[in-house]
Amino acid sequence: MTTEHGEAGHEAHWKFFRAGGFDQVRLDTGHAVASLGKLDQKLWAALSCPTRGIEIDARTLDIIDSDKDGRVRAGEVIAAVDWACNLLKTPDILLRREDSLPLDAIDDGKDEGKAVLAAARRILAKSGKAGAEAITMADVAGVEEVFAANDFNGDGIVPPDIVDDPAVRSVIEDIIACLGGELDRSGLDGVSKDKVEAFFADAEVFNAWAAKAEADAALTPLGEATEDAATALSAVVAKVEDWFTRSALAAFDPRAVGPLNRSEEDWVAVSHRLLSSAEEGLISFPLAEVVAGGSLPLGLGCNPAWAAAMELFRLKVVVPLLGERQALSAEDWAAIKERFAAWTAWRAEMPQGPVAALGKARIAEVTESGAQAAILDLIEKDLALEAEAKAIASVDRLLRFCRDLVTLLNNFVAFRDFYTRKHKAVFQAGTLFLDGRSCELCVRVEDPAKHAPIATLSRIYLVYCECTRRGGDAAEKMFIAAAVTDGDSDQLMVGRNGVFYDRKGGDWDANVVRIIDHPISIRQSFWAPYKKVSKLVAQQAEKFAAAKAAETPAPVAVLIPTHAAAPAPAAVVPAKPPVAAAAHPPAPVPPPPFDAGRFAGIFAALGLAVGAIGTAVASMVTGFLSLPWWQIPLALLGVLLAISGPSMLIASFKLHQRNLGPILDANGWAVNTHARINIPFGTALTHLAKLPEGAVRSLKDPYAEKQPPWGKLITMAVLVGAVALLWKFGVIAKLWGMLHH
Repeated sequence: MTTEHGEAGHEAHWKFFRAGGFDQVRLDTGHAVASLGKLDQKLWAALSCPTRGIEIDARTLDIIDSDKDGRVRAGEVIAAVDWACNLLKTPDILLRREDSLPLDAIDDGKDEGKAVLAAARRILAKSGKAGAEAITMADVAGVEEVFAANDFNGDGIVPPDIVDDPAVRSVIEDIIACLGGELDRSGLDGVSKDKVEAFFADAEVFNAWAAKAEADAALTPLGEATEDAATALSAVVAKVEDWFTRSALAAFDPRAVGPLNRSEEDWVAVSHRLLSSAEEGLISFPLAEVVAGGSLPLGLGCNPAWAAAMELFRLKVVVPLLGERQALSAEDWAAIKERFAAWTAWRAEMPQGPVAALGKARIAEVTESGAQAAILDLIEKDLALEAEAKAIASVDRLLRFCRDLVTLLNNFVAFRDFYTRKHKAVFQAGTLFLDGRSCELCVRVEDPAKHAPIATLSRIYLVYCECTRRGGDAAEKMFIAAAVTDGDSDQLMVGRNGVFYDRKGGDWDANVVRIIDHPISIRQSFWAPYKKVSKLVAQQAEKFAAAKAAETPAPVAVLIPTHAAAPAPAAVVPAKPPVAAAAHPPAPVPPPPFDAGRFAGIFAALGLAVGAIGTAVASMVTGFLSLPWWQIPLALLGVLLAISGPSMLIASFKLHQRNLGPILDANGWAVNTHARINIPFGTALTHLAKLPEGAVRSLKDPYAEKQPPWGKLITMAVLVGAVALLWKFGVIAKLWGMLHH
């Protein structure tokens, strides 16, 4: 027993019980629960567990999971216990595991307790139970549902659906589209203060960038038409630059003119097709014929695949900047690039992101509409009810802790529910009925392939099942791992079907998809050698029979001529004249002559083998019967132990090493101890089929197979032979003499 100092100077006398091979704390007093933070965590059964896949209300676990990482840790459990005990006059109320709470149990001597008590009374009043002395989770759920459905419910999130102004509503929809929404208590997507401020901050950055173009005329060489002109320019800039570079190279070396233009082979490659201006093969051709130091034609002589883009470039860029042109010189091209250089650099600085994707016009409209102030006002109006929302949440939280907290402690700090079997453990998903037995240790698993490598360290025989059932319009599916801890595994195999009942009583079709093989019981290991020998003999007999069947020659058809056979009809004429060689059927192959010598040798060998076996059996029987009578049972026991002993010994070692920890660890738990499952406890987890008390049983089977007389005849022959051997070796005479003396 360990002693720790509790609150207010009192001592918390910890009590432990021994189960599963380790000491487990007994949290059966409110004072022990309240002092949990003082218990050494090395004595805890587990230090963390997942918030899903266990039989505790998921919302309760989400409340305890303060960092929202999907796991409940020891520190979070202690924080939950401290919070609940701080609001209750006595923590003993937690031991009741009920979802109702007397109002006089709330400690109103503290500020938070006063707020929770006041909220509980308001909830009861809204539920039509003003003056009630206790509050239940059903009372809170009803009020919480109505409160959450209100337009303003204290969570600081405003959905667009509650906004009457179309302009403001559209801005909220833009914010959700750009930055994503947040879930309101009513279940709708909305925006919070942080999202609104982030959106308008990005919008202001974009507006500042756009304002540069209004302040610097060099950034817009064509005024409002600059954007369209830049688009037309960007469509052809690479091809125009390519053509002028080719022209410069041709001027540098006249020999380059031919290769820089397309070869005759390139033209032949496209000439066999029906050509059009959209021909993909022409897109890679130069814009026009490359000439040394020439001008780029903008009309006639331009590559047809680029004619439309070049015409738009001429109308949008060349004509406004240079005037009417049908050809573009290298100097003209340099001037165009220079006029658009500042715009290109400014354009490269444009802010990126989902807000910028709305475009300059929409962003300017949003920022000038005053929607930011209107949305923030709505959020402040919603936050004005935050205190009431928190009060309702606190009452709900306290009620959930009163119902679920001790259940969690007895499956986390200790595995008391599992080992005392007064309550099902939270990791027990239900009961599997399979192969004439029911298995109570069933855990849910996400993926058997990932669970099995760790779970096999438990040394427990595990059956993985895919469970399915029809629920509504769609089929539900889950996987379980069931521990088989009693009986045998002779009929357990992949593909077998069973039925799984979950904790709510729902039934699922269970199909075995994977098995981890470990010893199940000492009884199974005792019979295992005999079953293996029997199986081996049966397999060898099947192989021998199959081999003999393969050696048997196929039956030969025997043609028996009939003297009364009618002559063939005259209409039947052979297609071809018969061949001389086929006029007479082949003579049958005569069977091999009987080899008397070989037969005699085989018979002699069989006789020697039978004689040797008989002699060995007689020697063993003689030695066995020569023992004193009291040694005969010991000799029989020795023979049995020699055969079954090694199997039983190995199974015993493994059965004493069975451990619950790896099964839970594979599901994301952090088990802190060796939670053993010994043989008696394992037997209690799996129930074999047995007749009810007082049931009447008839052993007469009307369809029982009739036993042939050969078994009895062989038994009688063996007995006669044994007696003859005993008489021959004088054993019977010796026994007769012993009886007369």
